[in-house]
Amino acid sequence: MNYQNIETETDEHIGIITLNRPEVLNALSRELRTEVGEALCQFAKNDRIGCIVITGKGKAFAAGADITQMQDKSYMDMYRDDNTSHLESLISRIRTPMIAAVNGFALGGGCEIAMMCDFILASSKARFGQPEINLGVLPGWGGTQRLTRLVGKSKAMDMCLTGRMMDAEEAERAGLASRVFPAETFMEDVRAVAKEVASKSRVGLNLNKECVNQALETTLQAGLLFERRTFQSAFATKDQKEGMAAFVEKRKARWSHQ
Repeated sequence: MNYQNIETETDEHIGIITLNRPEVLNALSRELRTEVGEALCQFAKNDRIGCIVITGKGKAFAAGADITQMQDKSYMDMYRDDNTSHLESLISRIRTPMIAAVNGFALGGGCEIAMMCDFILASSKARFGQPEINLGVLPGWGGTQRLTRLVGKSKAMDMCLTGRMMDAEEAERAGLASRVFPAETFMEDVRAVAKEVASKSRVGLNLNKECVNQALETTLQAGLLFERRTFQSAFATKDQKEGMAAFVEKRKARWSHQ
């Protein structure tokens, strides 16, 4: 498909979406968001894809919303034209594991898209922030909610009320980013992690992803029960039989993803 605002690539069993508006730090225009949604749907429907990576071209992952498209809008304009919620809902429904590869600035909506993914890998040059306060507004795509769950109230308040940026090392310490890689080898390292994820049983990946996400939505006891029942249900799959047989026989598993 010919996209105007993004690039897509398949590398073995991983799908890569690159935000491609480097001249405006990959600002999240309506058109870009629509294309990201279309590309995600294509990768999610592809049985060969075991992991999806979202990254940005140039020195930014995404430096937030395209303010030129928003500044003159009214409340009802924003309410009616809410394709940000559509993309957020789409990302939450995709079963394929998703990695945000943050290579530079991830600010505002860029930080929020990164947090929608299953985990974040950061370049040593990555910078995270929710600077909406500097525009007289607030995050509107999960910045006050997901950020608080990931880094705690104090740091979330600090970032949202001051608009300051968090560097890669602080992001890893705070639990926002899972790992930091050198900028010089960043995408090579990201591809290696994504291929490692994609090499696993798709059934096992889906079940693990469901359970971890459930932890954010329920009480501990309800989450433990959900995990236990999901673990038990795994014994109805072919991949459980193959995985345990391969372990006992000291060989590499041959997943059927069933």
